Amino acid sequence: MIIIAGKLWVDAADREAYLAGCSEVVEQARAAVGCLDFALSADLIEPDRINVYERWESDEALARFRGAGMEAEHAAQIRDAEVSRYGISDIEAP
Repeated sequence: MIIIAGKLWVDAADREAYLAGCSEVVEQARAAVGCLDFALSADLIEPDRINVYERWESDEALARFRGAGMEAEHAAQIRDAEVSRYGISDIEAP
């Protein structure tokens, strides 16, 4: 399993519009073969921060979805990012 998690920063005044513009990407990701979860959300404390969480069955599933990468319009709005990929080999229920 692959987890992509982290945070993006956009201008605070543009955050809601950025997230609204990502709704189609979230729908496409969740419908993609191998996607277990995909979420982009407004942070509750920092007005310019967006939280990123993705869970994929495999690197192959992630690569199929990513294709050419992020749309230029969305990429241009990101001021900074800290997003990491985690390979998970063991899962335990709480």
